[in-house]
Amino acid sequence: MADRGPVRAQAEDRRAGAELRMSYLLFLDESGHDRRNCPFEVRGGVALHADQLWPFVQGMKRLEESCYGTQLHRHGTEIKGHKLLDKDRYRWAEQGPPLDDEARRKHSLAFLNKSRQGQELSRIEFTAYGQASLAMARGIFTLLRGHRATLFAAAIPARVQVPGTFEAAEFLRKDQVFLLERFFYFLERENVPGLLVMDETNKNDDRLFVRKLERYFLRTETGRHRTARIVPSPFFVSSDMAYPIQAADVCIYCVNWGFRIPHGMNGETREEIRSEFEPWMNDLQYRGDVRGRDGQAHHIHGVVYVPDPYVNR
Repeated sequence: MADRGPVRAQAEDRRAGAELRMSYLLFLDESGHDRRNCPFEVRGGVALHADQLWPFVQGMKRLEESCYGTQLHRHGTEIKGHKLLDKDRYRWAEQGPPLDDEARRKHSLAFLNKSRQGQELSRIEFTAYGQASLAMARGIFTLLRGHRATLFAAAIPARVQVPGTFEAAEFLRKDQVFLLERFFYFLERENVPGLLVMDETNKNDDRLFVRKLERYFLRTETGRHRTARIVPSPFFVSSDMAYPIQAADVCIYCVNWGFRIPHGMNGETREEIRSEFEPWMNDLQYRGDVRGRDGQAHHIHGVVYVPDPYVNR
C-alpha cells in the first residue's frame, strides 16, 4: 500500500500525456490591426495536432535554411507575411531568372549579412532574397497541408467604428466569438480538446483580451458549454521563437489580401497573392456541418467575414 500514491501519480501523468497528444493547438495571430494599409482586420491561425507539432517545427527550420541558407532570427528578422509577400519582394524576385538553390542561398545570405552591416547590395542579392522569400511562403503552405493543419480566421472591415460602450470595451466581438465557435465545432468533430496559443504583443492588450475571453467562457452559457473542448486560458509565446505562430502570420496576411468571401467581403485585393494562395487557403480552411436552432443542418467554413462585429446577430 505504501507505493499506491506514486503509482496513481504515474498513471495520472500518463493520462495527462495521452490527453496532450490527442489535443489540437490553435496558433493565433492578427493582421491589419494597425488600421493603416490592410483592407481588413483579421484574427485567426492554424490548428495543428500535437503529434504533428514537432515534425512541423523541424520542417519549418529545414525550409528556412533551404530558402535562405540560414535562420532569419540570426540576422535580426523573422518570418512574417508582410515581409515575405511585400510588393518589393515580388519585384525583386522577378528582376532576374530563377536562381538554382545553391546560388539563391549564397546571395540571400549575403543580402542578410550586408543589410545588417549597412553595406551596398547587388542586384543579384536583391533577386535572390526576393525569390527566397516567395519560396518560403509557398513552402509554408505545402508544410501546413502535409501536416494536416486547419485554417480558421475571422475578418472585419479595417475601419469599422468602435462604439464607446462598456460592452465594446469588455466583451469579445462577434467575429472573435465566431472564430472560437468554428474551432469548437472542429474539436467536437475530432472528439479532442484544444488549446489556444497566441502571439505575445503588448502585455496590457494581452491581459485585456484574456479578460474578455474569461468573461465569455465563464459568464455566458455558450462559452461555458465550449469549455468542454476549448481550454479557456490561452498560452502566449513570442512569435520569433515559435514557427507555428510565424506560419499563422503568413496565412492571416494572405487572408487579408487574397481571400474573398462572396457577397460582402469586397476590400482591395492583391491579385498576385489571391491567384496563388487563395486555392491553398480554400484547401486548408475548416469545413463542417452543424445543426442550427431551426433544426436544419448548416454548412460552415473556417474563414468568416463579419461586416459589423458590434451589432447583435
